[in-house]
Amino acid sequence: MPVASPLCTPPPAVAVLRSALPDGQAGAAAPTSLRLIPAGPFRAPDGRPADAPAWQLDGETAARLVADMAARQTARYIDYEHATLHAKTKGAEAPAAGWFDALEWRPEIGLFATGIQWTHRAAAFIRSNEYRYISPLFSYEPGTGRVLQLLGASLTNDPGLDGLTDLAALAAHLLPHPQEPAHLNPTLAALLLALGISEKPADETAALSAALAAAKTLQDTLASLQTNVAALTAQRENPDPGKFAPLATLTALQSEHAALQAQLAALSAKAAAAELDQVIESARTAGKITPALESWARNYGSKDLAGLTAYLASAPVIVPPGTQTGGKSPGGQHGKPLDLTDAKAVAEAALSYQTSQAKAGITVDTVAAVAHIMTTTGA
Repeated sequence: MPVASPLCTPPPAVAVLRSALPDGQAGAAAPTSLRLIPAGPFRAPDGRPADAPAWQLDGETAARLVADMAARQTARYIDYEHATLHAKTKGAEAPAAGWFDALEWRPEIGLFATGIQWTHRAAAFIRSNEYRYISPLFSYEPGTGRVLQLLGASLTNDPGLDGLTDLAALAAHLLPHPQEPAHLNPTLAALLLALGISEKPADETAALSAALAAAKTLQDTLASLQTNVAALTAQRENPDPGKFAPLATLTALQSEHAALQAQLAALSAKAAAAELDQVIESARTAGKITPALESWARNYGSKDLAGLTAYLASAPVIVPPGTQTGGKSPGGQHGKPLDLTDAKAVAEAALSYQTSQAKAGITVDTVAAVAHIMTTTGA
């Protein structure tokens, strides 16, 4: 059976690797650049790692390590035989063999320490071939073998690195604080994200508890939604007559309402027209408009009856009451229609108009009288 991956990735593990120093003639200068970790998957000659198919270093991880090194305020050490790891437990000295403060990634080759500054003692050891190997110390992710951090390096001659089997305990002070949240398994991390949990849990138990609580909340929400759906379905299938009306009834009411609105509009139009007729007739009777002004008054009143009414209330009397013909031609003799082509008849009618106006105390000259006759009468 396939082995299920753990929900939480265990804390980083520590490993050392042995690599030979570059070959050189005795007495040659100590190298200032060394490959610490090879590119791609790699294993130790003794078969390590036991908890991953192989250690792994790719370009993306190497770029992060290079950036981390560049951001450090202090250089990384190179000591002898990993003495720094034993210094606290054995009380032994851990002198430095050299220091480096830069890393360089060389694709398909590996991660190099560059600009190494050796102590005089270490440089002499290397020139005389008294130390032949460089051993990097790094942390990695169990299960995948992915390199996480470069912790240091040592000069060594011991391929088996006896006495360094418990590296995790010796290098605990170089690793992230144990109280930091564990790396979550990607599947569990994706589940927490899907459940809307953004805060990273401290361990597997906390992660599972958060997931179960979120799942319970979703379950309760789903149950509430199902109840609402059932209530709405029942309401649709058995509507309350007191709250809902049949569609046919609603349509009939809408049609009836539209018809009543049309009738009301027609009645309102008739009432407005009758009121306009009354206003105009009252104005004519009062002598405030002549037949020639009636068309203007009617057009104005159809748009603004209140405005026309206000205007006529303050308008002066143009023709005294009793002097207009009521829309009929003043006529010639015996009440016959006036022939406007008959100059004599027009003159007599104009004179008659002047006389009637004079009796009312209004003086009208001949031109105005003729114009009045021409605009208010016809054959």
